[in-house]
Amino acid sequence: MSKQDNILIIDDSPVQAKMLKSILEDDYTITLANTAEAGLECARNGSFCLVLLDVVMPGMDGFGLLKRLQEEVVTQHTPVILITSLSDVEHEERGLTLGAVDYITKPYHPPIVRARIHTQVKLYRYQQQIELRAMLDPMTGISNRRSYDACCHQKWQDAIRLGLPLSLCMMDIDKFKVYNDTFGHPAGDKVICSVAQTAHHYLRRSTDFLARYGGEEFVAISIGSETAEVFEQFKRLRQAVEDLHIPHNPEASPWVTVSIGGITVQPKQGDVYDTYLKVADAMLYDAKRLGRNRVIWSNGKLEQLKEK
Repeated sequence: MSKQDNILIIDDSPVQAKMLKSILEDDYTITLANTAEAGLECARNGSFCLVLLDVVMPGMDGFGLLKRLQEEVVTQHTPVILITSLSDVEHEERGLTLGAVDYITKPYHPPIVRARIHTQVKLYRYQQQIELRAMLDPMTGISNRRSYDACCHQKWQDAIRLGLPLSLCMMDIDKFKVYNDTFGHPAGDKVICSVAQTAHHYLRRSTDFLARYGGEEFVAISIGSETAEVFEQFKRLRQAVEDLHIPHNPEASPWVTVSIGGITVQPKQGDVYDTYLKVADAMLYDAKRLGRNRVIWSNGKLEQLKEK
């Protein structure tokens, strides 16, 4: 186990909480909360691989808090072990029905406590690895469509909350069907990977997101930059792809290139993300229509910036 694994203990008894902490603190980073309300706030704002939750607490009891944790988007996948001196089947059944993964009973037996905790942390890590792989495109190593669908609206809400501009980009490899027909699908796969890695190089900030949208098309989201700055960034990205000098079918183009369309907007409550996704797609269509291998960008007033 690793001290990088964070465990939250929610128990109204400081003595019991510190006792449990002493059993686990050599292997994990431990956070203590002494009320259900404080525990819920910690769980919402922290990153925990496991929550240890006392059943008997004043006000909201452990069962009530467990139900709340299961309902919260940010905590519903965090495993919870219930702590109790109640050993009857009825309470155990109720906790497991509400979503607890295990029980620890008082008084504590340290070897058993450590073994149960280690098991659940291992399972959590394994589940995280599975979910991470499921969110990545296996060919390019960047995020996939599923990952994009899961995070795009969250990015939108983050921009609203922070009062920052959000840029939404659609990018497509030019005349890719011709390339595949000429050089074959294995070569086409290598082109997709090369474009993905080039785009990733230009979208590396923590506020940037890049995904393979499908086939030879990519989608990118960036928070915090104004229209002109983002337009220049994607012009550099487009040029970088052309500068790879990957030979294309000479009748189509000397080199593999991409067309890019996008929009930068200051989103506010009531705005609809999908409306601006359609604008970005329309800008991509214009880039294709006007000759490909170019960037066409829109600002919030739907005024266009055109490359070439």
